[in-house]
Amino acid sequence: MKSIKLNNFEIGGDKLTILAGPCAIESEEIVFKTAEKLKEITKKLDINFVFKASYDKANRSSINSFRGLGIDRGLEILSEVKTKYNLPIVTDIHQVSEIEKVSKVADIIQIPAFLCRQTDLLVEAGKTGKIVNIKKGQFLAPEQVKPLIDKVKSQGNDNILITERGTTFGYNNLVVDMRAIKIMQDFGYPVVFDATHSVQLPGGHGESSSGDRRFVPLLAKSAVCAGARCLFFEVHPDPKNAKCDGDNMICLDEAENVFDICNKIFKIV
Repeated sequence: MKSIKLNNFEIGGDKLTILAGPCAIESEEIVFKTAEKLKEITKKLDINFVFKASYDKANRSSINSFRGLGIDRGLEILSEVKTKYNLPIVTDIHQVSEIEKVSKVADIIQIPAFLCRQTDLLVEAGKTGKIVNIKKGQFLAPEQVKPLIDKVKSQGNDNILITERGTTFGYNNLVVDMRAIKIMQDFGYPVVFDATHSVQLPGGHGESSSGDRRFVPLLAKSAVCAGARCLFFEVHPDPKNAKCDGDNMICLDEAENVFDICNKIFKIV
């Protein structure tokens, strides 16, 4: 399995990498507070860190759901995070028309799970030469990510990550098959484990998703044991009052303990 170079570190190398931050950009204050604290934690624990936040969450359950601050203001805030805290950025795209703007700020372009088979989106993201993180759709078997990888590679871009985030299990539920980490790694690229979306209960609140954050540490630790070298967490200073995905985000105050345990397991594995 190859590692992916990003700034002065490698994703998939001999250090744990964590992608983390709030679900959607709610305010500059929340983003800066989260970025500053997570940088402090990961530096202390000697973990590679990429800051994550979304300018728009286009696949919300309800027309009334909070989506973020939009692409222009959202990218402006992410650019400020990049400069102020000297952090690489990952954010998700939803349309081909967004890619040019996003590629000027993001170090990793993320393809949302629901859009992971959209050929034009993958091809155009691949053309940027940026790292492309493809989130495996909850409707796909792990073996089915190979064609997604090939779409990005068709543009001469070999900087690819695959993210596992659970598989649909009946109604309003996801389960994680840890075998998927090994299966997808065998395609030759680092696998990211999304510990927070994996505890999501899609449509659990009717017009919005719910989740059970109690299981985030359990699944994160299990994924590291299964060989994952990169973890993804959505983190918020006050998840109970977050405007998006609050039920499955972990609290900023709890992040250091979760990261520390996962890092210790990583070193043992």
